[in-house]
Amino acid sequence: MRKRHKLSRRDLVKGGVGAMTIPLLTILGEQAWSAERISESHPTAVALGYVHDGEDVDGAQNPTFTPDQRCDNCVQYAATSDGWGTCNIFPGFEVAGPGWCKVWVVKT
Repeated sequence: MRKRHKLSRRDLVKGGVGAMTIPLLTILGEQAWSAERISESHPTAVALGYVHDGEDVDGAQNPTFTPDQRCDNCVQYAATSDGWGTCNIFPGFEVAGPGWCKVWVVKT
């Protein structure tokens, strides 16, 4: 005769955590790897004055801009290996390291 294994609360919790982790990692992984490079004509980019190259910033429209302000030295930017990076302001998109937008804040 076989002994029946009694399912404990601990076993249920372990199983539940594992079952919840897989979909969560799938969602987070998809967001992390699905970033595409943002276009300067994207509505959010236009609203924030984003340009791929800070040398293209119109100083008359952006009087607070200085040439040392770049995406790659902004607190919102996280670099990737190819000169582009993710930005908290443009979720799901990558921005150019030498780029700029009106939300720039110095990384300390």
